[in-house]
Amino acid sequence: MTINMINRRKRVLDHLNEIGCNKGVVFQPENIFYLTGFWGEGVVVIDNDKTILFSPQLEYNRAKNESKYCEIVRTERGDKLIDAVKKELDARKFCSDCREYQIVDKIRKELVYQENMILDENQFLKARMIKDDEEIKLISHSAKIIDKLFQFCTHEIKIGVTERKLQAKLIFETFENNATTTSYNMTINPFIIAGGPNGSFPHANISDREFQTGDFIVVDLTLRYNGYIADATRTFGLGKIEKKQERIYNIVKESQKKGLEAVKIGTEIGNIDKSCREFISDSGYGKYFIHSTGHGIGIEVHEPPWIRKENKELLKKNMTITIEPGIYIESKFGIRIEDSILVREGKKITNFNSFTKDLLVL
Repeated sequence: MTINMINRRKRVLDHLNEIGCNKGVVFQPENIFYLTGFWGEGVVVIDNDKTILFSPQLEYNRAKNESKYCEIVRTERGDKLIDAVKKELDARKFCSDCREYQIVDKIRKELVYQENMILDENQFLKARMIKDDEEIKLISHSAKIIDKLFQFCTHEIKIGVTERKLQAKLIFETFENNATTTSYNMTINPFIIAGGPNGSFPHANISDREFQTGDFIVVDLTLRYNGYIADATRTFGLGKIEKKQERIYNIVKESQKKGLEAVKIGTEIGNIDKSCREFISDSGYGKYFIHSTGHGIGIEVHEPPWIRKENKELLKKNMTITIEPGIYIESKFGIRIEDSILVREGKKITNFNSFTKDLLVL
């Protein structure tokens, strides 16, 4: 068994032990992937002695090929799968990430002590916040592909090109680089490509609007390589950009720099948001910064830790996060600059993204 897989399972079990549980019952595909290397339908039962992956027939052969160092039990789908899982439960407390009421109800009804089932997905997310060297390598590779796509944009963003056309080309280039598109579950499109007034929507939908001279074009790219995600944004200018636009761009750029400088192991995560937000507010645009400063990245686009001002959690080594301040002027334009970064010892970071943040006017 690889040391990384050992440590991931141990990290999860350590968090479960803190809430009095000796076993985990895992339903969410992201957590199953984290613990086994298999992404698909199934349930994992994990304790200090063993890891069992219960797989329905249609996924069984793929589960055998992709999972690492766990016992695989073939079952039928539905109730029979849950029945097989229940046989592994005993009188001890266990924690589950299950989100489906019917499944929770079915399991609880047959427990001797119903309070032995603790529903707390957060314990699994806590474990995933700290990345191992394999995870870091994959996130870094994803970010390097994004940098290539930003460079691609410098040749493809032109007057008359539509948001949809650019998106299509970027999707093709993503797959050409052996990655796949992915997105935050609150957005319907895999990438955010937003020109001119559409850029004032932080989560703009793709449209058939053509790019025009004077546009700011927000390009927010999120992609997955071998299971792991990077997320970065650049804002490009097109044609003739007004001095006021350039000044606001530089405010966002400097704000993002302040956020990067605030990253330090042991500091409150909310301080990153405060550093970005205070600079934008002091520059007169506080009311136009309408979202939090960032989020964790890894197996999911948005996962803990959350980079928002009220977060009192402390930064820890090997957290991977985004820093992405923005200013959005309704009906006119938006500007966002975002990097994916790794928190390192002391006040050091590794910025996974190297594409320039200087204003490029194409």
